[in-house]
Amino acid sequence: MDFEPNQREAEIQRIARTFATGELEPGARERDRTASFPERELRALAGLGLMGLNTPTSFGGAQAGMVAFSLAVQEIARADASVAVAMAVTNLVADMIMLYGTDEQRRAYLPRITSGEALVASFAVSESQAGSDLAAMTTTAVRTALGWRIDGAKQWITSGDRAGVVIVGAKTDPKAGKKGISAFIIPAGTPGMTAGAPEDKMGQRGSSTVPLRFASCTVPEGALLGPLGGGLPLIYTALESGRIGIASLALGIGRAALDAALAYARSRIQFGSAIATFQAIQFLLADVATDLDAGHLLTMRAAQGKDRGRAVTREAAMAKLFASEAAGRAADAAIQVMGANGFMRTFPAERYARDARVTRIYEGTSEVQRLVIARSLLDQPLAGVPA
Repeated sequence: MDFEPNQREAEIQRIARTFATGELEPGARERDRTASFPERELRALAGLGLMGLNTPTSFGGAQAGMVAFSLAVQEIARADASVAVAMAVTNLVADMIMLYGTDEQRRAYLPRITSGEALVASFAVSESQAGSDLAAMTTTAVRTALGWRIDGAKQWITSGDRAGVVIVGAKTDPKAGKKGISAFIIPAGTPGMTAGAPEDKMGQRGSSTVPLRFASCTVPEGALLGPLGGGLPLIYTALESGRIGIASLALGIGRAALDAALAYARSRIQFGSAIATFQAIQFLLADVATDLDAGHLLTMRAAQGKDRGRAVTREAAMAKLFASEAAGRAADAAIQVMGANGFMRTFPAERYARDARVTRIYEGTSEVQRLVIARSLLDQPLAGVPA
């Protein structure tokens, strides 16, 4: 296996790294402190071609693939996880429209997303009583003479108040259970769709997370994305890409935490020596580096499989599970290396810990990832057991 990115992937990574260190990192702490939405920075990302990394060039995208997407998200998250999550979700929505949309839908929405005209895009499926259990959603879409009337509410929607395009899951046949859910594309400004106040979050505070409400929100027949009643399989397939994105984001946070810990360990003097010379500190740093490299390889395996057209449900779940938990361990280790300073907001480690924590929750909790992995294993013949 070749673990090195190809020339195109390496170029995307370089572009993302240059932008992250030069434009994002200097203002990340202040955006976190004030919970300021990074509108200027996200428009700049679109100008660099990072809002449609899997989208064909005919629609304004980079057509660079999932490996390039993962590498870019890692670099952006290393500087500012709030920017990275908005970028990752926007790319996910573009992927869904490209994969499942009609030609008319692709022409209408993809250039707006990739160019930055839409600013960002949102994926609205979770509800207050339907997080891990998406089939329990209560938002409905009823066919009318004008198209579809959507009623209900969504919760914890990334960029929901800023997005130019939103993909929404709703029940079109409540009696059909999992087969009665469909997906719709709704542009910003559609009457009947309103955003609530942004949540006051623990971490990733520069990313706006809001409830969305739908009250007789009427959309045309052409708003249906994919087959009628085929929304849940569409959403689950999209989550493969989403989990690769969050694994990548978590790795970026973890790398930033390791960078901070290394810099501090080299400069902090105790007992006449830099603490980097102490074996206890060295072992902490070694464990973090090993964790992050393992998470990176799992993520690259999932991304490469996706690029090759394979189903990567198990691989994406493994990557997201391991990388998100590794990021938490990395941030915790950075705080430990910095001691009392690590607990202070004047140092970045506490922000990394707050930003990393949610990666074990969204796009499927760690517990859900373990269920996905276990079920994929148990669907296979067990070694030594007759089929």
